Amino acid sequence: MTDGEVGAAPGRRLHIPIHLRWGDLDAFNHVNNTSMLKLLEEARVRAFWLPDPGEDAPDTAVLDSSIFSGVLTLIARQEIEYLAPVPYQRHPLDVQMWFGKLGGSSIEVCYEVRSPLEMTQDGGAQTVYARATTVVVKADAESGRPLRLSAEERAAWMPYQGEPIRYAHRR
Repeated sequence: MTDGEVGAAPGRRLHIPIHLRWGDLDAFNHVNNTSMLKLLEEARVRAFWLPDPGEDAPDTAVLDSSIFSGVLTLIARQEIEYLAPVPYQRHPLDVQMWFGKLGGSSIEVCYEVRSPLEMTQDGGAQTVYARATTVVVKADAESGRPLRLSAEERAAWMPYQGEPIRYAHRR
């Protein structure tokens, strides 16, 4: 499934390439379930934190992540649905991201972790390994109180807003 296909979230998706490390694998030679959270974290940081001078970043990278910014991004909730084992591979995974919801001080980040784009050059379909959702709350570092999303953040993120993930196995 690619952008615009049936079942895909309306709106645009970010495509963040994330390389696997050998240490992400477990004894069964696939990505460990806890390593998946680290891969999603890496994708979030690359997608939303302001780049350092000379670094490339997507247009959604508007959060000041410096220790002096006074802003925290706290994880309020995470959910992952594993659909297929992720084998070790040299090409980066295609982590597709969009926003299921932009709240007052929170964002619902949706992900699909897919096989590398390089592996589909012959017209084959990507494998969807996992779907996930993370609720991130923006908070004041000193008080811990929620901070409202800024107009700049909303403007950067709204083009990537789409349907939230509906988990197939939820009861």
